Amino acid sequence: MFGRILIANRGEIACRVAHSCRRLGIQAVAVYSDADRDARHVAMADAAYRIGGARASESYLDGEAILAAAAASGAEAIHPGYGFLSENAGFAEACAARGLVFIGPSPAAIRAMGEKSTAKDLMKNAGVPLVPGWYEDGASAESLAEVAAGIGYPVLIKAVAGGGGKGMRIVHTAAELPAALAGAAREAEAAFGDPRVMLEKYLASARHVEVQVFGDRFGNVIHLFERDCSAQRRYQKVIEEAPAVGLSAATRQALGAAAVKAAQAVGYVGAGTVEFLVASGGSQDDKENTFYFLEMNTRLQVEHPVTEAITGLDLVEWQLRVASGEALPLAQDQVEVRGHAIEARLYAENPARDFLPATGQLLRFRRPPLESHVRLDTGVREGDTVTPHYDPMLAKLIVWGEDRAAAVRRLEAALDQWEIAGPETNHGFLRRLARHADFVAGGFDTGFLGRVMEALLPLPADLGGDGLALAVFGECLSFTEAAAAAARAGADPFSPWAAADGWRLNGEARMTLRFRQGETEFAVAATPEGEGYRLGLPAGPVVARGRFGEPGTLMAEIGGKRHRVGWFRQGREIVVAAPGWTYRLGIVDPLALAVSEEETEGGVAAPLPGRVIEVLVAPGAEVAKGDPLIVLSAMKVEHTLVAPGPGKLARVLARPGDQVEEGTLLIAFAEPE
Repeated sequence: MFGRILIANRGEIACRVAHSCRRLGIQAVAVYSDADRDARHVAMADAAYRIGGARASESYLDGEAILAAAAASGAEAIHPGYGFLSENAGFAEACAARGLVFIGPSPAAIRAMGEKSTAKDLMKNAGVPLVPGWYEDGASAESLAEVAAGIGYPVLIKAVAGGGGKGMRIVHTAAELPAALAGAAREAEAAFGDPRVMLEKYLASARHVEVQVFGDRFGNVIHLFERDCSAQRRYQKVIEEAPAVGLSAATRQALGAAAVKAAQAVGYVGAGTVEFLVASGGSQDDKENTFYFLEMNTRLQVEHPVTEAITGLDLVEWQLRVASGEALPLAQDQVEVRGHAIEARLYAENPARDFLPATGQLLRFRRPPLESHVRLDTGVREGDTVTPHYDPMLAKLIVWGEDRAAAVRRLEAALDQWEIAGPETNHGFLRRLARHADFVAGGFDTGFLGRVMEALLPLPADLGGDGLALAVFGECLSFTEAAAAAARAGADPFSPWAAADGWRLNGEARMTLRFRQGETEFAVAATPEGEGYRLGLPAGPVVARGRFGEPGTLMAEIGGKRHRVGWFRQGREIVVAAPGWTYRLGIVDPLALAVSEEETEGGVAAPLPGRVIEVLVAPGAEVAKGDPLIVLSAMKVEHTLVAPGPGKLARVLARPGDQVEEGTLLIAFAEPE
């Protein structure tokens, strides 16, 4: 077994690998970019080395910098995690050339299965059914257009190298194809350093089922059963579970055998995942037994914890043992399934704004109680800052149950106990998803989230709820505390004029505060009453009493109900965080100097921090509603900004390569004549 390894990754997977290393007595070496200097994975490691700037291309994708860190640290092997260089055959070869063990498959296997076109050919020769499409290298846009017309729309564009939803586009019409091909190629180049794409028929109502495989250097290959990853949005998995629901024993056996056959075809060593589409249509038996090979991921998957939960195995430990030359710890007939496991991914993103990635400081990050059936894999801590440089996934919540119904109940309970505040997240979205009748029933496919999205998005906030009262009460207390602090700092802190108790000679003291919730702006009259305030909320008056406790904690009684919540002021927004929910309230400050509505009205602003990739228009151009204007890259994903309506462009303020902040005006429209 190794004595010291370097983890060539960041975030939760780097922490996950370090955890197994610590348990096995192996020293873990971390690498970090300038943006990750104080990250959790750095703190967990036995040693850490800087490898470059904040951008992935300057750090985590810089193989030479990582190899130099490995040499300096005395590491014997490199664990690549997932993403970045984990499926880069050239990097695996470079490790071997430096005398380092690459904890993964051989470069030949990575090339064969990592390049989807080659993998499809291998599977075709092996007799594994493929989705109709074009998988050969070097196809021109014109050739792909002919293929799309032949197999019929919708079609799916996919990056030849890599996965994780990067470089993927669903195309519904021939008119959309050229722009989608160009965008997918750019995104694939940015994520994997390879712009090649392929095309296949898009199966809208299929299930995404994948099989975990493991091989060793002695020719042994086994599978560790399947996972269902059908709950997806924007080509990214949101919920994964194992085993897949509703598959017959015959189907499970066939999928497992096909996955093992795929791994054996390339002499696979280490952990890998073979992905399939299980097609809908026909009878239930037809549904279960009709599947198509999608791709093979030659690395550990994000969702590997659900396999660990149902098998009781540590897959990272298996990776380390196999890479050090040991045989697989178990044979196929020694691996058993126990119960059911579900994983939910927490992202810094705004579901109400088409899941745009979000940035900012994690003001509150209080995890649910971690019992034997609840696990949390994360690379962040309370107080960390989410930057625009990397994938926005913050954590993975994994629950286990004796059966799927028990696992769903535990997922609901754990989400309800999670307290999060700071950047927007999909926490509330996950809570609603866990309670949706179709999810609870388990009968869904890859189109499920799209069909039920409206029911999963947040409702307009209740202007009479406890969240509003707590937000306003905390703001009142902030004013009181600030006034008291100013008085104490004065020349005579004992003067009655320094009292901040709201007393007035004639009549009651009252302050009027203005807030904004969504598009609604309203005023609240706050009158001191006893040890609290009477708040004139839109839905009626309430009395609030309480105080601030530890920093960021508000203890209050609202209408006879006691609360202990996180309370934070972020710029012109108040954030209240409690177990299971977060409430946001905008502050209207008439004295604040802000960008006027006139400055952004009639223009297009950056919806999130990012880098301008391409400017598609020029000043003076006439555009129609929906016309693409600018391509913005943020958190490894491209976002195309479109015209909000018809008009003429007066100014184009953005240039390719510009790094812009959220709200930056990029394009200004001319005044209508």
